[in-house]
Amino acid sequence: MTELSSGYESDPHLGPVVVSAEQLQSRVKELGAQIARDYAGERPLLVCVLKGAIMFMADLSRAIDLPVDFDFMAVSSYGNATRSSGVVRIVKDLDIDLTGRHVIIVEDIIDSGLTLAYMRKNLLAREPASLEVCALLLREGLQTKDPDLRYVGFSIPPAFVVGYGLDVADRYRNLPYVAEYRE
Repeated sequence: MTELSSGYESDPHLGPVVVSAEQLQSRVKELGAQIARDYAGERPLLVCVLKGAIMFMADLSRAIDLPVDFDFMAVSSYGNATRSSGVVRIVKDLDIDLTGRHVIIVEDIIDSGLTLAYMRKNLLAREPASLEVCALLLREGLQTKDPDLRYVGFSIPPAFVVGYGLDVADRYRNLPYVAEYRE
């Protein structure tokens, strides 16, 4: 195993690194440049899905060479488990009015797509000018239908992962890379 942060070297729950810190930073810069081209002359609103996307959102926003606004939304379908409960609920809603805004949902990982579908329906009802998704990770093979993602950082195998904002019971978020998690 490589790239372990202090305090995690002997953690038996951490498996192989799936996406290295260097790969993350390189791809985030590419995504930021693509968003800047796609929204040239606009001021997009980045909606960070808390808590998992916070690291990604911070780095992505700095990689977008445009004025951007931020807002934050917290939704839950996992609790402290490693599998979705199938029930999505809004824990923290947005503060900014979406009417007429170009909105980009910034998500850490897309699994089944259930949470994303719920968020899309909810946010589209608020009449944004456009609504797109920028997901850091797409876990392959778990979606029941095409999640229709405009921006994707990495497609990864269906293993459960932690790091770079992703967690299990609020642990491992501060890892600078993404690694498999072993129960």
